[in-house]
Amino acid sequence: MASELPEMRASDAERERVAEVLRDAVAEGRLDMEEFDQRLDAVYKARTHGELEPLVRDLPAPGSSSAALASPSASGARVYWPARIGGPATSNGAFAFWGGFGRQGTWTVGRTFTAFAMMGGGEIDLREARFEDREVVIRCFTIMGGIQVTVPPGLDVQVKGVGIMGGFGDVTAKGVPEADNRVAPDSPRVTVTGFALMGGVGVERKVTRAEKQRLKEARKQQKLAKKAESGPGSGSGSKSGSDSSSGSESESGSDSWSGSGSGSD
Repeated sequence: MASELPEMRASDAERERVAEVLRDAVAEGRLDMEEFDQRLDAVYKARTHGELEPLVRDLPAPGSSSAALASPSASGARVYWPARIGGPATSNGAFAFWGGFGRQGTWTVGRTFTAFAMMGGGEIDLREARFEDREVVIRCFTIMGGIQVTVPPGLDVQVKGVGIMGGFGDVTAKGVPEADNRVAPDSPRVTVTGFALMGGVGVERKVTRAEKQRLKEARKQQKLAKKAESGPGSGSGSKSGSDSSSGSESESGSDSWSGSGSGSD
């Protein structure tokens, strides 16, 4: 597509797909960080397909560099992490006693975030969050309570907590395509630490509700496309059988009516 229409304007989604090819390349050692930063900067300044194509021309991708522009990945969720790093923290901690707390939506998590829950619970959702620094530590302490930390695909997360008569779980994935369950090289690094006494702390990698719905619709469209491809053959047989049945019934009905009329005369 890019080679045929180099002057075609590039969309945000196409720029993100090319950026993902670059992230894969630096993770595999094909690019060093300096060249990766230069190319990534050029990607987000590119206006046309002709400007995007040279940035991935010498890198392997499914199909070709043109395919990198045209084909979304499994989840379609692409994040430019450097844009989400920096700025003053909007929250550095949370506390719950016989109650609950929540940090969700668009917010900026502090360099060190401390959460405490006693006989209560809390939720820390990082899927749409910004980060004060590239290195973030989330300290979770719970006594007879629970804290759930939800992170998006691609985020670098390490869990180092301890459970005492309770649990401090490692990262689990829910509803995340396997192809997108890898860490992005330019993402922040989040370390979840602390302890859970007769309680629990869970860390789960999960897509947003909007992305989940998008994936559902994509799967639906794929099923409809497959059905449309196989439809003409099966539809022809069904139609033939219907026509045969219809003709037989029509002929039988005609003979019956004819005989009835003859007897009446």
